[in-house]
Amino acid sequence: MLSLFQILMLILDVVWFLIIIQVIMSWLIQFQVLNLRQPLVAQIWDGLTRLLEPLYRPIRRILPQMSGIDLAPLVALIAVYALRIIIINNISAFA
Repeated sequence: MLSLFQILMLILDVVWFLIIIQVIMSWLIQFQVLNLRQPLVAQIWDGLTRLLEPLYRPIRRILPQMSGIDLAPLVALIAVYALRIIIINNISAFA
């Protein structure tokens, strides 16, 4: 069962890392440091969007519309962190 705990923590760490990468990339694209016309940048952006959009979509339905500000990644990061806390506090269930 400890292996299950470690796998869950790894998955949450990967999701956390991917969200952070997408947020930083979106800032760099917005400030024109990165250009989506470059094939590698476009592929990475498209891949991250395809991976994370199913996570963001339900959050965006719940959140009110904010003009130009997307709070879905922030809510997703908080949710991932909350899940980590819940899993770590209940590690005895995995032992």
